[in-house]
Amino acid sequence: MDHALKDRKTRQITIGGTKVGGDAPVVVQSMCATRTIDIDETVAQAHQLADAGAGIVRIAIDSEKEIPAVKEIREQTKGVVLSVDLQENYKIADRVAPHVDKIRYNPGHLHHIEKSKTIEQKVKWLVDVARDNDVAIRIGVNCGSVAPAFLDKYPGDQLAAIVESAAYHCDLMDQLGFTRFVVSLKDSDPVKVMDANRRFSKRRPDVPIHLGVTEAGLPPDGIIKTRIAFEKLLAQSIGDTIRVSLTLPNERKHEEVLVGHKIIQDVAAGRFISVPDFGAGLNIISCPSCSRVENMKFVELAQQVKELTVYAEKYKITIAIMGCRVNGPGETDDADLGLWCGPTTVNLKKKDRKLGYFGYEEVLPKLRAELDRLIAERTAAAATTN
Repeated sequence: MDHALKDRKTRQITIGGTKVGGDAPVVVQSMCATRTIDIDETVAQAHQLADAGAGIVRIAIDSEKEIPAVKEIREQTKGVVLSVDLQENYKIADRVAPHVDKIRYNPGHLHHIEKSKTIEQKVKWLVDVARDNDVAIRIGVNCGSVAPAFLDKYPGDQLAAIVESAAYHCDLMDQLGFTRFVVSLKDSDPVKVMDANRRFSKRRPDVPIHLGVTEAGLPPDGIIKTRIAFEKLLAQSIGDTIRVSLTLPNERKHEEVLVGHKIIQDVAAGRFISVPDFGAGLNIISCPSCSRVENMKFVELAQQVKELTVYAEKYKITIAIMGCRVNGPGETDDADLGLWCGPTTVNLKKKDRKLGYFGYEEVLPKLRAELDRLIAERTAAAATTN
């Protein structure tokens, strides 16, 4: 199911039994939506994703109590290439690395832990862990959690902050003589994903890139958004691994993998689709149903929001529905209206302003009222300028 694209220029690395970069086929990966501590469910989903064609399966770990679960999951998933997302706790890397093939850290999550240590010291420790355990590293830069130092350095230019943060961490890898790493630069806007990855690829043509449109949302819109970015980037030989991030219930999570392979096949065959301009009307962003989701009602809520807001489709308004505390706060800040979903309540926001916490059953009328208010404001402003 893998298809190599032409003119690949990045170096090739190994992640478990999977080759990434160079002349290797583009690798499709996905992420378990189960809680890592739920061992049986996570093992089943890891196999579900691998059986669908995922060359790498990612799981998330958020605390020390999940370390034994990772060990047991490894024991029951022999033959599956496992990547672990260190989330906001890089300090547990040395205890999970023996049980996985790749560790992923987010540069934006290093600054607030062990503040007495420098970023350079923390990265060196991660590299030492990777070397000692024969694992690869992914440097995962995300638009919702860019390192504050780079946001301060490039005020008002988040895209530059993302690219420069990634490039800086590549420089650290170079200084440490470590080459088994890939980089991802993700955003929920496919245009920004294209721009960031083009800039980075030009800056570091040697580094393998993992592509993703984070929080792409529900099918079919989420698939179309992803295609917007992937078709153009893969056709330019940018991208060595990909993940299609869709809001799906657990039993359908493998569809991410199937869609990813279909995109690769179409690009390799020169088949491209005509896509709508998501900047022209209503844009609903929702994050993929991964293991960080704190209440699976989030998936149902995302679908309900889509159905509720059909009447507003002609208005250029972005609504974001986020299912976890990792990306929820930052990603909803950029939306006109945001729903940051917690275990029992939903934080309704207007840009970065919190409007209140509401139960899952009561938040939709509140959202409708705010959407109507926003439409009225936009309509009045347009009338004033005309």
